[in-house]
Amino acid sequence: MDGLQVRIRVHCCGVNFADILACQGLYQEKHPLPFTPGMEFSGDVMEAGKAVTRVKKGDRVIGVANTKALAEEYIADQKLLWTIPQGVSYESAAALPVSYGTAILALEHRAQTKPGETVLVTAAAGATGLAVIDVASHILKAKVIAGAGSEKKCSLAFQKGAIQSVNYSETSLREEVKKLTDAQGVNVVIDTIGGDIFKEALHSLAWEGRIVVVGFAGGTIPSIPANLLLLKNISALGLYWGRYRDQDFPVFSSALSSALSYCQAGRIQPHIGAVFKLEEVNEAFAHVTQRKSTGKVIISIS
Repeated sequence: MDGLQVRIRVHCCGVNFADILACQGLYQEKHPLPFTPGMEFSGDVMEAGKAVTRVKKGDRVIGVANTKALAEEYIADQKLLWTIPQGVSYESAAALPVSYGTAILALEHRAQTKPGETVLVTAAAGATGLAVIDVASHILKAKVIAGAGSEKKCSLAFQKGAIQSVNYSETSLREEVKKLTDAQGVNVVIDTIGGDIFKEALHSLAWEGRIVVVGFAGGTIPSIPANLLLLKNISALGLYWGRYRDQDFPVFSSALSSALSYCQAGRIQPHIGAVFKLEEVNEAFAHVTQRKSTGKVIISIS
């Protein structure tokens, strides 16, 4: 452990779809085998290097990693640690980095969402979807239409702050959004699914609307007809959350600091859908891949 590194006793680790893709060899970042997954965690500082100034022994922290966080202990660079405020639990803290970091960057930094605008979010009952609803509704004061694959998931989105919902397993997302907006469309779309849902969401944008591509959980990467962008002056934007860590760290760090601040103030509240023990990691991954999960799935280490 060098002078800027910190040894952490991990309490909780968030489960992300990217962890599962990485284990399957399907993630955009290929990790040499063998490797331990885990991209976000919470825990206690056990030991700090001589040059560490951000944290000290005994501090409660959250951190981000490429891999290896799904373990009893983890060694992190101090730059990638943030102190957990008083009143925020280990479970809630571990749910913040990926989902809320993504939501804040997608809504604020990429789409530049304004108060009163209408935001459509797909996979609305997932960890990122609920985070988007939380941030859009309670921080940015936008109006949220939640798209989800069941009435139960739509109901959860309502509880989180969505004002309208579309169960796209039973009806056309495009047609329902048209009805809900009096044919005006939405200002912002945050999409994590891809495929046909992305295409319908793209067609649901209003004049000068913005669609932010976050992922392709549906398994299909869609193409974008350039003429549609031209006719409505639409912007199509990408968001790869982890890339900001290397390319624009101040923006990356600010998003996580904001998430912690919002959580401490009670303005947002991560939804923990399920908690598994470390030895149940396979069950946790299956819970996500079989679409049984809502909100964030957490692995409790200690």
